[in-house]
Amino acid sequence: MTAAQSRSFRHHLHHLLLFLSLIRHVNSLESDTLIELKNSLTNGEKLTTWDPSTTPCSGNEPNWEGVLCMNDTVWGIRLEGKELGGNIDTKIIMNLTSLITISFQNNSLEGEFPVFKRLRRLRSIFLTANKFSREIPMDAFEGMRRLKKLYLANNEFVGQIPTSLTTLPKLRDLMLENNRFEGEIPTFVRDNLTFVNFANNRLRGAIPKRLQGFPKSQFSGNGDLCGPPFEECKVEIPTATIIMIALVVVAALASITVAFIILQQFRQSSNNALQPPPYKKQPSLDHDQMEQGCGGKTVAAKKLDLSLKLTFLNDEAESFDLADLLKASAVVLGGGVFGSSYKTTLSRHKVVVVKRYNQMNNVTIDEFYKHMKKLGKLKHANLVPLIAFYYRNEEKLFLADYVENISLAVHLHGSRSEVKQRLDWPTRLKIVKGVARGLLHLYNELPSLITPHGHLKSSNVLLNQEFESLLTDYGLVPITNQEHARDVMIAFKSPEFKNHGRITKKTDIWSLGVLIVEIMTGRFPANTFHYSKGGDLELTNFLDSVMKEDVTIDMFDKEIGRFDKRNEGEMLKLLNIGLSCCEPNVEKRWDIKEVVARIEEVRENNDNDNNDDD
Repeated sequence: MTAAQSRSFRHHLHHLLLFLSLIRHVNSLESDTLIELKNSLTNGEKLTTWDPSTTPCSGNEPNWEGVLCMNDTVWGIRLEGKELGGNIDTKIIMNLTSLITISFQNNSLEGEFPVFKRLRRLRSIFLTANKFSREIPMDAFEGMRRLKKLYLANNEFVGQIPTSLTTLPKLRDLMLENNRFEGEIPTFVRDNLTFVNFANNRLRGAIPKRLQGFPKSQFSGNGDLCGPPFEECKVEIPTATIIMIALVVVAALASITVAFIILQQFRQSSNNALQPPPYKKQPSLDHDQMEQGCGGKTVAAKKLDLSLKLTFLNDEAESFDLADLLKASAVVLGGGVFGSSYKTTLSRHKVVVVKRYNQMNNVTIDEFYKHMKKLGKLKHANLVPLIAFYYRNEEKLFLADYVENISLAVHLHGSRSEVKQRLDWPTRLKIVKGVARGLLHLYNELPSLITPHGHLKSSNVLLNQEFESLLTDYGLVPITNQEHARDVMIAFKSPEFKNHGRITKKTDIWSLGVLIVEIMTGRFPANTFHYSKGGDLELTNFLDSVMKEDVTIDMFDKEIGRFDKRNEGEMLKLLNIGLSCCEPNVEKRWDIKEVVARIEEVRENNDNDNNDDD
């Protein structure tokens, strides 16, 4: 070895020794910190594996129970159901500089709310089912810009919900049910909340507009909340105001009466008074088919009776009618198995989708109206709400808000000219979670339906600008002609219908499984979009071809893009969930609650959000 090589070797050895010394120092600091935390908790002695003679982590593997590790560093603490008492001293765990998640669910912690804002790197806090019973300071979450998940359910917290939660830019899950929170629900600045629960508290007042799309069950048990999804808030008008309004009305009526008398006198004295023309009922218009109303041409419907009106399903003001639709410009979006769809521009600020259905003439008008009212009451962040409908025996028109960012099917299988952005892994996971949440809402709100969706497929999942999932064409099985439903709807392609001629409460789970497999593999299940009568090419064939292969990373859609060891495991987990949903045996197939719970557990990365952006 030359002198130069010797110096280089000593230089690298010196740096290696410094690096190893630093690792030992970090490990020693983490060990001391965790032992101090253990000693500060009641029943901490039960953590018998927390031995100061060993290190908490060896690489990515924990040596101590309840410790989450990566690269010899503690990034999470998960001590659930350990009968631990006392409180969490955040001054102690400030020394765990890589800590991003902390969970002490199902213990007996109590006292003041821990000062978590000292730990600004935290992404997740899980304190469900403890014995906290005091008020949380308004500024308790100030500066926690990375916090995504906060679970405080099943405690006895009192006072108002901290306003410092309302400005957190990444907060997604907020679980506050079964406490004693009081006052009004604060207004959240952003729309990033995707999973909330305020049930069984003492809250009152109007539900903020950004939260009105969540299910009623997530606000129940409060008593004094109002506004969607509950009844509209009643406005209390002071007595003095009522008196003033009454006086104004009386004065106005008097003025109208005087004006009417003067007008009558004028008409009687005038020989040239204008007479109104006699009323003549307008005949039904015989327009061209709506299929020809593309490229900005006038929308027209064949033999639509303009004496009938649109039936509106929500609280939106009836600012337009059927005649407005006929005069508006429209572009054909496409033709599906039920009929054609049109993007209809009523004004610069109002664009709707009009869908024609001509296979719904076997239900009575009463049955149809009753079912449409049910669908009209559905409000959820992952459903496209119905605005209105038009009823004729031969065909029906459904109106919904137009969603700008086209369907999931186009993003998965469309041409590059149609798709401007690839679907990476976090986006696909976000889409699946949105679909699952929307489907769960349908199950909860439409319990009488065997298949609350019935036609779940990628072309019936629309995506908004933020790539949030919006389900459409849901709840149509009861009003669709059964012979047509059996031919074209996804629910009737399931193994249980193929083998036993029936659909079940778990049929939509099978459809969800097919969709997840399609999203993760990028493969096109041909019969999802086109069918041949006789059903030779069925979705079960698509699934059989997937299930015969080993479930490996080679199955993933190449368009997902780069992925490494940190998210490979989570991607496989989601794909396996999809395959489990496709279990042919209905009895063994998971129910909706278990499916959603398992999907919610899937992370963007194996390290539980450790690789998220700051």
